[in-house]
Amino acid sequence: MSVMCRPCDCMRSGRALLRARMIIRRSGNCGYRSSDRRTTMTIDTPNWASTTADDIERGVDEAIRTVEQLADELVSVPDGRRSFENTVLPLDEISNVFNQASGRFGFLSQVSADAELRDVAHRQEERLNVFAAGIGFREDIDRALKAYATRAELEALPDDARRLLEFALRDYRRNGLDLNKETRDELQSLQERLVGLGIEFRKKIDDYQDHIEVSREELDGLPDAYIERLGTVEVDGAVRYRVSLDYPELHPFLDAAHDGERRRELFYKNHNKAADTNIDILEEALGVRSSMATLLGFESWAAYALEIKMAKQADAVLEFLEDLESQLQSKLAADLARLSQQQERRTGIAGPIGISDWRYYTNQVIQEEYQVDPFAVAAYFPLGAVLDGMFRVYEELVGVKFVRRPDVVASAWHEDAQPFDIVDPASGEALARFYMDLYPRPGKFGHAAAFTLRGGRRLGDDGYQRPISAIVANFTKPTESSPSLLRHTEVVTLFHEFGHILHQTLTSSRYTRFSGTRVERDFVEAPSQMLEHWCWQPDMLSSFSRHYETGDPLPKSLISRMIEAKHTSSAIATLRQVYFSRLDLAYHSEPGRSTDEIARELHPITGFPFPEDTHFQAGFGHLFGYDAGYYGYLWSRVFGDDMFTRFEEPGASVSTVGAEYRQHILEPGGTTDADQLIHRFLGREPNADAFLRELGLAT
Repeated sequence: MSVMCRPCDCMRSGRALLRARMIIRRSGNCGYRSSDRRTTMTIDTPNWASTTADDIERGVDEAIRTVEQLADELVSVPDGRRSFENTVLPLDEISNVFNQASGRFGFLSQVSADAELRDVAHRQEERLNVFAAGIGFREDIDRALKAYATRAELEALPDDARRLLEFALRDYRRNGLDLNKETRDELQSLQERLVGLGIEFRKKIDDYQDHIEVSREELDGLPDAYIERLGTVEVDGAVRYRVSLDYPELHPFLDAAHDGERRRELFYKNHNKAADTNIDILEEALGVRSSMATLLGFESWAAYALEIKMAKQADAVLEFLEDLESQLQSKLAADLARLSQQQERRTGIAGPIGISDWRYYTNQVIQEEYQVDPFAVAAYFPLGAVLDGMFRVYEELVGVKFVRRPDVVASAWHEDAQPFDIVDPASGEALARFYMDLYPRPGKFGHAAAFTLRGGRRLGDDGYQRPISAIVANFTKPTESSPSLLRHTEVVTLFHEFGHILHQTLTSSRYTRFSGTRVERDFVEAPSQMLEHWCWQPDMLSSFSRHYETGDPLPKSLISRMIEAKHTSSAIATLRQVYFSRLDLAYHSEPGRSTDEIARELHPITGFPFPEDTHFQAGFGHLFGYDAGYYGYLWSRVFGDDMFTRFEEPGASVSTVGAEYRQHILEPGGTTDADQLIHRFLGREPNADAFLRELGLAT
């Protein structure tokens, strides 16, 4: 099960430069009214709704037995009789078994409403991952691969088959199989410990609950629709409202509540999420990673992790981030001055704003200078209308149909999870299935992400394993008086995550290893980041915005003002991402140092003083999964912004360019290096011009 997440809260031409370094320079039932038509091919999906704790344990047992059998059969083949089919392909089958078990059972640890079931799923996922790690340390499998790699038939293998072998050999090398047994055993022990730490770290974040209690007056600035959804409690005879750390409550409060002290209180709670447990877990994990990197002959875990990414080296990433930081300094000063002026006008307080206030004063600038009220804009984005419009956009873009499957709802993990099929319009064939689980609930994964529940792969000569994916998000739930209304930032998030769904499900890879989003980690966000641009196109916004009461689209004048306001505080927002990227890189390059110390040392990047007594890193879930890779959100945006320029070319057809996007970016998955995919789609080397324009740094 792979997970694609949104981030928390460029380049000169030349193929060699793309591989080694990147410096930024200027160059010359969600309400969706879908069809319920039947499809000609059904997709077999698990019955998550009826899954019990015993089912999870038995399912993981069966997966482990199947993998053991496949591995034993692989190593039993005499070296003289080795072939691709009996030596390399079984490893892809093993990967498929692991991925399906994780998507079938481990996924419930993220989405089940049953706390006991989540706990069992967490434990069994850890068991499965530890066993999977053990397969990666089997010396007999490594020997079998090396024996086959000497055979003459390799020259006749298709490119993707040869790549599968090369990646398998690389995996075993990176696990230390070329080292002595004592070192290998130590590496395996460390890897097993790291698996457990990662699962525990994420669980602590998902289970963490905290809130502030406020009076009605302290909610001044927030719309009635927001207030009506808050939980209440009676304190000394007075009603108090509970504002939690769930995104639909957290972000609007930080954006719009006039009470600065309460904003600050909520900000600090959010920046101490799981701090009582996760600091120790994180620092142990960083130590484990550092020890593993040293045993494997790498300078640091960052050097180890980056070896297989586009950037290749930590120096290239650092240079990219430092160059971006430098180019943003002038706009940062202007952004901060603008917000300080807004603070002085509203409060009479002169001087710099605090870090807990930047979102609020940005919102005030947008409202006062551009007459754009995010809550008023949200009234034009009821979830059903947004989904309807998004599906129309993507149907034209990639040439498919999205068909709602109400007959499958009963087998989903929760009643909020709505299933859809992706259908080929010519044949009526179902190509894939996806679920949309869009509302918060206790214990659920707390961000927005796309999960691969089953990857695509070739079955025999003419069959194909149909992919299954899910978007898990935390948008505002509907009420009796109002549908779920999305702020524009949430519309962008939805378009982004659905981009991952397309990448995961429209794959044509023959092998699980290269299916869908199994590409370089610092490229994986680019296809989705490209698709965010549709949320800023005036015609598109008009086409899928519908006021939930009147049915009117967004007024053209309002759309124009939204676009004009787009770059407000863009330097602040981007430098926060630079900070998170530098923090992640430093954690994985400087072993033994306190994570608090590093967080404080790097914080000037943001333009704000360090918020005392906070431990943001304890809730920084990307440190497990995107470790030494968070920079990829910025790195890949260079490519995503550049790719969208294909749609802006004179006479460009959405369906024609979209077909090329599907052919050159989505379908290949990881069968080809990302820089080659980008070049094929663009027809040229990429550059950073569009990226700089999106930051407000170029015209």
